[in-house]
Amino acid sequence: METLIHRVKDTRDVLRKYVIETILNEFDDQCMGLDREKRKLKYTKMMESPFRFFRGSAYLFYYDMTKIPFPYHTDQNKPTWIQGDLHMENFGAFQNEKGEIVYDVNDFDEGYIGSYLYDVLRMATSIALYCEAQGLSEEQQKGRIETYLDAYYDQLKRFKKGKDDPFTLTFTENNTKGPIKKLLKKLAKRQREHLLKDITILNEENKRVFSWSEEIQPLNVEERKLLESLTESYFNSLDQEDQKDISYYTIKDIAIKHGTGTASIGLDRYYILIEGEKELNGEDDLVLEVKEVRTPIPAYFLPYRDKFWEKYEHQGKRVVATQKAMHHLEDPFLGYLTMDGREFYVRERSPYKKKVKASQLDTVEDFDAVLEIMGRVTAKIHSRADVDTEHELFTHESEEEILDAIGKNFDAFKEQLSFSAMTYKVQVNYDYNLFTEWVKETF
Repeated sequence: METLIHRVKDTRDVLRKYVIETILNEFDDQCMGLDREKRKLKYTKMMESPFRFFRGSAYLFYYDMTKIPFPYHTDQNKPTWIQGDLHMENFGAFQNEKGEIVYDVNDFDEGYIGSYLYDVLRMATSIALYCEAQGLSEEQQKGRIETYLDAYYDQLKRFKKGKDDPFTLTFTENNTKGPIKKLLKKLAKRQREHLLKDITILNEENKRVFSWSEEIQPLNVEERKLLESLTESYFNSLDQEDQKDISYYTIKDIAIKHGTGTASIGLDRYYILIEGEKELNGEDDLVLEVKEVRTPIPAYFLPYRDKFWEKYEHQGKRVVATQKAMHHLEDPFLGYLTMDGREFYVRERSPYKKKVKASQLDTVEDFDAVLEIMGRVTAKIHSRADVDTEHELFTHESEEEILDAIGKNFDAFKEQLSFSAMTYKVQVNYDYNLFTEWVKETF
């Protein structure tokens, strides 16, 4: 009898832990090919908090959410180009092609075609987890989710009515407030060579090279030669209007970058120092980031799209296309290459890259000022990539399809989405505890 009681008590935990273990083995071992040490490193980071666990387990999110019927999905034949891993840490500031410091989405590795609802649900859940970590009550967490959803919906309506244009709308210090405005104003005073001073030095021959540290390390001779040989391949992947004289891309130094984000563990990342405009002491040198990328996680769970994969079979090209689709005046150094059978994308490592930190969100008003912009940014990225820019993949205006899916009763939509996010937050906390137990037992 005692055994049966224990089984009644423990079965739910045992089965869910089995699901978590199976999914982690499938993606981190079979799909990502992470060895035991890299998995241990990734899982140690994920054990830091439920929010960090959520960031590193997008496959678990899609496994769960794609099994739940929601009434607010767009028609399967009228999808949205989604960011794929939307959460509080994937927004930030950087400099666009015109030299403006803007605030936007800054990660495109998981970009794919599917229902807008997965971006919105993932973001809403991350808001609940993030706010909980900051000590906000359940009621305050729900209120912040609603702030985000209100801003998302209002911005979609502004696009549909023609009050704003998703192809030109940007978020700068002129149309933001609170912590984001403070961040953008502070970055406007930063010198362009800030990054160079931080991670490079002038050597004894007065040549600029990388300064070695725990995060930035030298490559072996073979890797360096291989990357140097791919300059022309990268150059040919750039948009023709962005191509400068080939001498502009002359490589001065190369490093491997360690200390990557949670989901990127096991994927190589390099920094390449290039010549730029040949100014005195290399003050116009640029740092390019070359990042390995794999198949996006949503693609394993969402409907297969033949046309999408015909066009974006190369994963680096897919990530570059996602950023171009979602950004106005995107990085002119966006390109891609293949190295040793692995696929990479290339972008400038912006000297203005910066996020709003949790320590800068002192009040509920601070949270709302930030979440309002995040909601508007989400509406913008969803509205940009549709029939106007990708007529081979889309036959519709995304903002119109999303608004039709939401329907006339926005309050009902908001209540359902905030309820689902708050409920899934509880699941994430529960999973985090099971995950932590499993990691300690296994690794």
